[in-house]
Amino acid sequence: MSTLGKSGVEVSPLAFGAAAIGNLFTAVSDEQAYEAVDAAWSGGIRYFDTAPHYGIGLAERRLGAALRDRPRAEYTVSTKVGRLLEPTDGDAGGDDLDNGFAVPATHHRVWDFSADGVRRSLDASLERLGLDHVDAVYLHDPDDHAEQAFREAYPALEKLRAAGVLGAIGVGMNQTEMLTRFVSDTDVDVVLCAGRYTLLDHRALTELLPAAQDRGTSVVIGGAFNSGLLADPKPGATYNYAVAAPELLDRALRLKAIAERHGTTLRAAALAFPAAHPAVASVLVGARSPHEVRDCVEQFATAVPAAFWQELRAENLLPSDAPVPVQEPS
Repeated sequence: MSTLGKSGVEVSPLAFGAAAIGNLFTAVSDEQAYEAVDAAWSGGIRYFDTAPHYGIGLAERRLGAALRDRPRAEYTVSTKVGRLLEPTDGDAGGDDLDNGFAVPATHHRVWDFSADGVRRSLDASLERLGLDHVDAVYLHDPDDHAEQAFREAYPALEKLRAAGVLGAIGVGMNQTEMLTRFVSDTDVDVVLCAGRYTLLDHRALTELLPAAQDRGTSVVIGGAFNSGLLADPKPGATYNYAVAAPELLDRALRLKAIAERHGTTLRAAALAFPAAHPAVASVLVGARSPHEVRDCVEQFATAVPAAFWQELRAENLLPSDAPVPVQEPS
């Protein structure tokens, strides 16, 4: 277990991301969602991350139901603020697939990084989760709302943390520049960086990770598979939620071939790489089935040979200054 910054909130090295059980892209049954969470628990995962955005509340409801009979002191839950869910006027026909989720469009999202919006969002999340508190809260994707996020939302979270309502506060984004600014200019405990520190995308190594290490800010890495390409590279595989460009597919296939040559898997390497950085507290994986969860747990526990990392560097597929796992002597 690692602690998020100076907060005292502990997280497991591998974390469960609940977007998929919010019907990301395709529908998942309640039973399958609960089985996925059960598999995560059985695999030793004790950190669970969700958000109102995921299935317009479905992921929070399902995660809360799946954890309801677990001892509350034994797990960590984080959710996010920045999007309020408002009921859709009139007939709620249609779905939410334009936003990536296969759910009825009963609600729509309203961007709100005001102090009042933060409190309203958190209250609604607690109700959906069926919890009296969450352990950590992230500002969710404030890319186009930087001024309000820094001036209103962040101070609101800071006050809630000071009052003991929250243990840890942070920001979750798919970019590094604003996350680095939050690390440098605020007192966040943690940043959630999705897709920007992977075997295919190393940009967090330049500024974000060194800044976090200097400040004692924890980093949670999401999107280690870049939304699919590093899990199973093949024509049509997705990279950052769109079909991967040919050059990225070629690079992923090279990585896969090198992994297999060294007797390991690309999935194991993709999870091991971000976890090796000293600023990284946890690697967040999204899974929609117990099979996917068990595979992630197994791959995460698999030691990747040192020769694999050496070949990546020799082939200019990995920066020379990127930390890699250190194998214990046999």
